[in-house]
Amino acid sequence: MKLLTDLSRRQFLTRATAASAGTVALPYFVPSTALGEDGATPPSERIAMGFVGLGGQGSNLMSHFLRHGDVQVVAVCDVDAGHRENAKKTVETFYSDRKDYKGCAVHSDFRELVARDDLDAVCVATPDHWHALVTIAAVNAGKDVYCEKPLTNSIGEGRAVCEAVKRNQRVLQTGSHERSNPNARFTAELIRNGRLGKLHTIRVNLPCSDGHHKEAQALLDVPPPEPIPDGFDFDFWLGHTPVVPYTSRRCHFWWRFILSYGGGEMTDRGAHIIDLAQLGGGTDDTGPVEIDAKGTRNAASLYDTFWEYQFENVYANGVRMLGSSEGPRGLKFEGDKGWVFVNVHGCRLEAEPASLLAEKIGDDEIQLGRTSSHPRNFLDSVKSRQQPFAPAEVGQRTATICHLTNLGMKLGRKLKWDPVKEQVVGDDEANSLLTPKLRAPWHL
Repeated sequence: MKLLTDLSRRQFLTRATAASAGTVALPYFVPSTALGEDGATPPSERIAMGFVGLGGQGSNLMSHFLRHGDVQVVAVCDVDAGHRENAKKTVETFYSDRKDYKGCAVHSDFRELVARDDLDAVCVATPDHWHALVTIAAVNAGKDVYCEKPLTNSIGEGRAVCEAVKRNQRVLQTGSHERSNPNARFTAELIRNGRLGKLHTIRVNLPCSDGHHKEAQALLDVPPPEPIPDGFDFDFWLGHTPVVPYTSRRCHFWWRFILSYGGGEMTDRGAHIIDLAQLGGGTDDTGPVEIDAKGTRNAASLYDTFWEYQFENVYANGVRMLGSSEGPRGLKFEGDKGWVFVNVHGCRLEAEPASLLAEKIGDDEIQLGRTSSHPRNFLDSVKSRQQPFAPAEVGQRTATICHLTNLGMKLGRKLKWDPVKEQVVGDDEANSLLTPKLRAPWHL
């Protein structure tokens, strides 16, 4: 299947599938003879997918995509032999009763996977420092991409991704799945249709109180080097980042608390919560103009991200985003007529007055559309060629706020941000840190 070249097939899929960005397709009758065996999607109409990065989240995403009948997983890639072999086994077990399935290919180098001519889309679930390079390679190869959040590990990398997606006219969905939750979309509709009155404050609660946070905070130094496990290409895992000794505490899962590879809780759950702030505030195409953030961390530890923080990010329209490491995890939208709190994860809602949650959004009001799931929204967009709920530019704006907040804490000063030029105003040092220096041979 090649969606790029088969226009008749794309037209069929567009009519048969309701676009998930808020439009409604006309009823379309599909005779049973057009379907595959037992009503399954025929092989010629399946979206062929490859997966890069198959740790915890990558495996979860692959399992989710496998359950969609119009998907066929044909290739997997990871620098850890154990991850990729487990993924291959999972895929081939899932398809064991499918007579037309030809097996799951295995790669250790993502460049081999994205170059395959039998793929339509690629899911990128690597550590954050790899998001940009893999995604750019995939869209340059003509593939649509589902990329885990945050979109990239720096502002400069994110802009490079956006430009590559636009240049290649690809579909990209950032994995900020909370924005596909119907309660999150309903909350945004309430705000953007004036039910809260004038929005003036968004309170972001981002605690670091889970068990894995406490375990990471307990590490006060850098552990001694360990032998690199058999089957793990550690140098490839490091990629464009500096060469350092291997320790198991640096890699799988724990990388997110090391600034070279991730942004700590600010870009972990923060990328979900701040993304909902952007959706509710109607600011997906911009960001704050002032960032004032203070935080504490242990710079001597391997885990050098921030654990305790307070920040005030101010938008050009005067709305203030007030954040802290206090709980409960989620965000509160405050207007002059009421407030709504969105709990993350799951998007359970609280409101004052409570009657806000019984409001109905009229046909002539702003409606943001619904989908059964974030991956489903991506698949529908691959077929329809419409923008998904979290396209590259949306992912870039959300990640930018996370990165700027981290940068403000790291530099210890207030930053003035130009969201059009994507530059810190009058601060050469800050601007020099917007894009990492990439180790050869890697480059954007």
